[in-house]
Amino acid sequence: MNNPGLVFTIASFLLVIGPLIFIHELGHYFAGRWFGVKAEAFSIGFGREMFGWTDRRGTRWKVGWLPLGGYVRFKGDMNPASTPSDEWLALPAAERAETFQSKKVWQRFIIVFAGPLTNFLFAVVALMIVFATMGYPSSAAIVSDVQPGSPAAAAGFTSGDEVLEVNGNRIDTFADLVSYVSLRPDQPMRFVVERAGQRVEVNAVSRAEVRRDEFGNEARIGVIGLRTSSFEYTTLPLHQLPGAAIKATADTVETMVVALGQVVTGQRSVKELGGPLKIAEVSGQQASLGWINFFWLMIVVSINLGFINLLPIPLLDGGHLLFYAIEGVRRKPLNAEAQEWAFRTGLAVLLALMIFVTFNDLASFGLFTRLGGLIG
Repeated sequence: MNNPGLVFTIASFLLVIGPLIFIHELGHYFAGRWFGVKAEAFSIGFGREMFGWTDRRGTRWKVGWLPLGGYVRFKGDMNPASTPSDEWLALPAAERAETFQSKKVWQRFIIVFAGPLTNFLFAVVALMIVFATMGYPSSAAIVSDVQPGSPAAAAGFTSGDEVLEVNGNRIDTFADLVSYVSLRPDQPMRFVVERAGQRVEVNAVSRAEVRRDEFGNEARIGVIGLRTSSFEYTTLPLHQLPGAAIKATADTVETMVVALGQVVTGQRSVKELGGPLKIAEVSGQQASLGWINFFWLMIVVSINLGFINLLPIPLLDGGHLLFYAIEGVRRKPLNAEAQEWAFRTGLAVLLALMIFVTFNDLASFGLFTRLGGLIG
């Protein structure tokens, strides 16, 4: 299947990232208003303003030309560490009360945490809509067939086994089983199955396989060789939708944590890390497959944004939260110089990571191979 055109891909990317950034920053904005902090600017994108307007509260709402992020600038937020300065101390008391620095540490914590939280809440609501309309994957993890020559066959799985646990993790559906095994190629696993009314332990090592989708994208996954007769989807009653959506969101976060840990420990190649260019490519591909695929992508990207922003890296929300936690324990903030150096280090780390993932994206597009051919 051919990849969609450049214009379609760019438009799809903007339709994914723009609303999710807006939702994220809206979380900060409303939490700030709740605690009486004035927002001076609300920007989607960085750089020169393309268009915008100023509301009756004095907040400038604008769109920047580089759509790779956004920000809410609160009154008094005059330095990266958001610490009181001489300029802040010179403000009149009434104006100082509207600033971010004037709020208690727990209030600042909530204002910053509200951004990632809103991304997770969007995912939960979106998943509730999907499960209410499309159904929830509910097929029990019962084996209908064992693939000959597979790790499962070598381990002694038999038709009719119901998988209850893998490495101590509870398995409720066949989708849970597939998700767990797929994320862990070439890894030993201890299965607990119910066979003829008895609990039996089965040990197997997943096999790594490279799968390609209709667009040629490759993914290295783990397989065990178990099959089910069919995937069933059940329409959940209203009261069960929140729990199912929260579980699906938590499972996605767990998947991201495990995958990141595999990259750090060398179990998974750093080449699998993608950046904005890869997200743009996938956005166009999924949009070309229909609205449900596109909606699923938005859910995953929203969870990804929430997760990444909670990483304890200065300049990200997680870095701010770490400093507020330290301040809460010490009963006083770290000195401004220490925070300033931390944020400079965080900026360097983020810039290096951005360059690295962009390099990965360009390599995945075959750019360097084509350049090498031209040079050769």
